[in-house]
Amino acid sequence: MTGIGWFAAIIIGAIAGWLAEQFMKSNMGLLMNIILGIGGALILNAILFALGVGTLGGWIGQLVIGFIGACLLIALARMIRRAT
Repeated sequence: MTGIGWFAAIIIGAIAGWLAEQFMKSNMGLLMNIILGIGGALILNAILFALGVGTLGGWIGQLVIGFIGACLLIALARMIRRAT
């Protein structure tokens, strides 16, 4: 999460994780929302960097990236759960 501090990353991650939880109709807790939001943002930023696409900066950009990344992580977890 470029350009923001750790405290802001936690707040943005919590919001992004909560939005993804609502969008994906999932039931997670606050800690898992923070993990999903931050983890999703880190993973999606890495993917975008590897593809040579510039990442979105600032609070709003990281919120969008965190939301999309968290949705991807929730979808991935659902696929893994169904496969087992």
